Amino acid sequence: MKTIKGPAIFLAQFMGNDAPFNNFKTICQWAAEQGFIGVQVPTWDPRCIDLAKAAESKTYCDELAGTAREAGVAITELSTHLQGQLVASHPAYDTLYDNFAPAHLHQNPKGRTEWAVQQLKYAAKASRNLGLGAHVTFSGALLWPYLYPWPQRPAGLVETGFKELAARWKPILDAFDEQGVDVCYELHPGEDLHDGITFEMFVEAVNGHPRANINYDPSHFVLQQLDYLQFIDFYHERIKAFHVKDAEFNPSGKQGVYSGFQGWVNRAGRFRSLGDGQVDFSGIFSKLAQYDYDSWAVLEWECCIKSPEQGAAEGAPFIANHIIQVTAKAFDDFASAGTDEALNRKLLGI
Repeated sequence: MKTIKGPAIFLAQFMGNDAPFNNFKTICQWAAEQGFIGVQVPTWDPRCIDLAKAAESKTYCDELAGTAREAGVAITELSTHLQGQLVASHPAYDTLYDNFAPAHLHQNPKGRTEWAVQQLKYAAKASRNLGLGAHVTFSGALLWPYLYPWPQRPAGLVETGFKELAARWKPILDAFDEQGVDVCYELHPGEDLHDGITFEMFVEAVNGHPRANINYDPSHFVLQQLDYLQFIDFYHERIKAFHVKDAEFNPSGKQGVYSGFQGWVNRAGRFRSLGDGQVDFSGIFSKLAQYDYDSWAVLEWECCIKSPEQGAAEGAPFIANHIIQVTAKAFDDFASAGTDEALNRKLLGI
């Protein structure tokens, strides 16, 4: 077994206009002061990284990693969640997703998608230049508006959707494979890849591509009422990244999984700061250790009640206290009789 690395923190929800959150160096220093030893970097924020430059310049990446290291943290993974969303997006979301792309590409879905694909390919090279083995992203969604099977879906709609999703991602996965980096999809409501079955359908559509992997986040599974512990049993070989995020699901006689279009505070399912929700993190960390997950445990803070500063301050020790320093010996080794083939044969009566 192997020991998980961490605690680390995803910077996306903490970047802002005020110090220390408006600069990569100072936010890394702040993260270290909270007790984190790693940072996951949002590549759409130019205050954190120039992604195109990182793809072309190993020297720039060495300087970026050095800035983090001097602050007391390591870069764990790069994130292209916003760009990944644009690789495949249904026209219903064109206006909403325009803000994920540069202004000159607004109202230009084709150009926006081409830009997003290039961003992912930059991320593959940048990850290699930074010495990283995994990358986190979203799959995007062509089929999400048709999630509920009413009105009745035309025959072949789902198959066509996954065929197109695979066609868009296959060249990206190949680009990551060339750089020796895994693509870890966060399985998330709103994405075509949102649970185990949809991930399996995608992996089949990309012919079992070895770089198609998972960023495991149990909070999204709580909101879907999916067994997030058994999920690890099924998919541990493809779990290559881990967002530590809490959630709770409190259905009532008035609302359930769909939550009646309510805002986050009033939803039956809502994200919470670590320790304030219902996720069994002891079970999760135990299973991941059992299956030799040895990459990072990264806090993704999202909570509709608690402040991000308090969530971060509490999050680092929470993760640290859940990381299992795996044992190098069996607890009953003291009673071992050693290895004796003759004795074994005698005990078996042979």
